[in-house]
Amino acid sequence: MTQDTPTTTDAVDPRATLERYEVWFLTGSQGLYGEETLRQVEEQSRAVHAELAGALPVKLVWKPVLKDADGIRRALIEASADDNVIGVTTWMHTFSPAKMWIGGLNALTKPLLHLHTQANVTLPWSEIDFDFMNLNQAAHGDREFGYALARMGVRHATAVGHVSDPRVQQRVSDWTRAAAGAAAIRELKLTRFGDNMRYVAVTEGDKTEAEIELGVQVNTWGVNDLVAAVDAATADTAAVDALVASYEAEYDVDPSLRGDGDRHGALRDGAAIELGLRALLAENGSAAFTTNFEDLGTLKQLPGLAVQRLMADGYGFGAEGDWKTAVLVRAMNVAGAGLPGGASLMEDYTYDLTPGAEKILGAHMLEVSPTLTASTPTLEIHPLGIGGKDDPVRLVFTADAGPAVVAALSDTRDGFRLTANVVEVVAPTEALPNLPVGRAVWEPQPSFPVSAEAWLTAGAAHHTVMTTAVGIQVIEDLATMIGTEFLVIDEHTTLRGFRDEVRTQQTWHRLDRGF
Repeated sequence: MTQDTPTTTDAVDPRATLERYEVWFLTGSQGLYGEETLRQVEEQSRAVHAELAGALPVKLVWKPVLKDADGIRRALIEASADDNVIGVTTWMHTFSPAKMWIGGLNALTKPLLHLHTQANVTLPWSEIDFDFMNLNQAAHGDREFGYALARMGVRHATAVGHVSDPRVQQRVSDWTRAAAGAAAIRELKLTRFGDNMRYVAVTEGDKTEAEIELGVQVNTWGVNDLVAAVDAATADTAAVDALVASYEAEYDVDPSLRGDGDRHGALRDGAAIELGLRALLAENGSAAFTTNFEDLGTLKQLPGLAVQRLMADGYGFGAEGDWKTAVLVRAMNVAGAGLPGGASLMEDYTYDLTPGAEKILGAHMLEVSPTLTASTPTLEIHPLGIGGKDDPVRLVFTADAGPAVVAALSDTRDGFRLTANVVEVVAPTEALPNLPVGRAVWEPQPSFPVSAEAWLTAGAAHHTVMTTAVGIQVIEDLATMIGTEFLVIDEHTTLRGFRDEVRTQQTWHRLDRGF
């Protein structure tokens, strides 16, 4: 078998699910205070773990208390080697000398959350003696550990407070979701059908650097491979029948596309594209993909409905060959698993520039995920006016109002930059009867002029992921985990401060890569 021969040995679960992921709960101590103290440490560690575990979307696995350098090193090596482990939390319950952690931290390849907490919420003031003080030393034990993290330059997050506090639980939950998104990127195989759109700059990118830095494998399959898979699916009339029936059950299908309609053949073509696309991605072990309207071979129509449905199932997608956006859509689909809302390819298309009431109308040619709405989309067919193919079928809807984030991943030549804008999705000012695509309307923070200028200053892409499931904290944690530059545009953003932040991020990341 040659190196270029695709294999089917790597199974992939494209669903946006957190079922197999786990985080290890590690507690630091030492033998200085005797066996009785260590027994109490274990009891309190188990109690803290139990209270936190029930609030998280992934499995939190308690591990025995770590008391020496060899045990710490082995635990972090094991965590790094376990594909199901997406990160570790560390808590220095009883003063754990940080030099014991150096070997383990050097070996750790998974994200780390420093949990700065303690066993008790309030202090038993009248009962405090030095036995109590010796047992409950996280206040300075975690400071010792924090010094080691800072000295070693370990990328990490920190959660502060008692684990019964809903704010702490939310902070840790956000971090675990980011860790799941980072894991999804590290294990991701992405299939590009054709190249990126001609003459476009921002959809380009260094695929080798992406695998070095992020772990994602980005490879190309010819559109003829997809055509062959779709042809095979077209011949399976029973499978096409079943999928068409599911369309009619799930969506408000235009009468012309139903069984007795004059455009029913186009719906069957759309179903065959979905079946062929799923089959080929499964064969490649891919959970993300791109298409390009300039390179469709003999496909009868641009994949629209198929792409929308695959994104809704958890796949990542980027239009016009934009594989970086496909990576980000996949990560946000996994990070938001189980939450209301979803994640989708998005594009800032046009503006309403009414002074003081500016809005952004986002859409794409066809490919916006229906997870952005809780309503039932309509399934329609309309001319596209681009691509030179038959009229494509697509789901039409408007994204639900509510908070969201739009984010873009860009190649800066020296690495990658993740830019995110906190926005509020709103209802369109008027109906959109002549725009038959999935779409969203939003107001960006802190204002349209500041947001737009900051976005342009960052050189952020025009393709984005819109997530209505997770917030900005998850995206910030993800950026830390994957080691990209991170720029946020939110209610606190000023243009002067943002310009300074762009320079700071560029400088630091170039120096960091040089080290």
